[in-house]
Amino acid sequence: MHNVTANGAAIPALGFGTFRMSDAEVAEVLPEALKLGFRHVDTAQVYGNEAAVGAAIRASGVPRDEVFLTTKVWVTEFAEADLLPSVEESLKKLGVDHVDLLLLHWPHGNDTPREVQIAELNKSVSKGVARHIGVSNYNVAGMHEAAELSNAPLVTNQVEYHPYLSQAPILKACADLGMALTGYYGMADSAVPQDEVLQDIGAAHGKTAAQVALRWLVQQPRVVTLSKTAKLARLPENFGIFDFELSAAQMTAIHGLGRPDGRIISPKDLAPDWD
Repeated sequence: MHNVTANGAAIPALGFGTFRMSDAEVAEVLPEALKLGFRHVDTAQVYGNEAAVGAAIRASGVPRDEVFLTTKVWVTEFAEADLLPSVEESLKKLGVDHVDLLLLHWPHGNDTPREVQIAELNKSVSKGVARHIGVSNYNVAGMHEAAELSNAPLVTNQVEYHPYLSQAPILKACADLGMALTGYYGMADSAVPQDEVLQDIGAAHGKTAAQVALRWLVQQPRVVTLSKTAKLARLPENFGIFDFELSAAQMTAIHGLGRPDGRIISPKDLAPDWD
């Protein structure tokens, strides 16, 4: 696996996401994912599984300093009096003294001024509870605003990204700001495994459609992707994307699957005006 470098951070290109995973699923699957070779783990306060994630990392036997650990601050905790205490609570649940990356989870849903949110996010770096900081689900204008407000460099914007949703404007903003794009929902709510274009490309490489989509993501400059499975049998498939390469024509064909209605995740009270 390669790392994506962004504003001083080295982020493993393939992460293990824990969205909608129960504590029992995390306990069963995450230690095995780490033993297999995953070195990037993503959770969030609102997922309700930070304690299980921390316990699973310890159970894996993989040293903490080899795991790039991300969590996200929920929108109810953005106020000056709340953000850092919420991070301390996350660290307690995770059983660690710092996270490698701390993100603001959504741009809306709290009336705390953006400059206060970013100032508090910066304090997490100055206090040593986060090595790097970033944002999630921001549009281009929000990315630029947050970057201008931040003393510490922002290293990523975590957004939905899969073959049916072009993120060209976000990718350009990432390049302009030195950031990475961390993609989630790479399987597009189970549409990817059924896609005939992806299946045909996969057949040419002896790979599945899901592996092709993940490879397409990590083969792009500045792109990190989060895979997720609650099934042990799927782990080798998700991890087996670094032993083949898509051709330029195949990359273009997958980009061509993008469509105007491709976005899946857009909560009304949390999401920005998308680009």
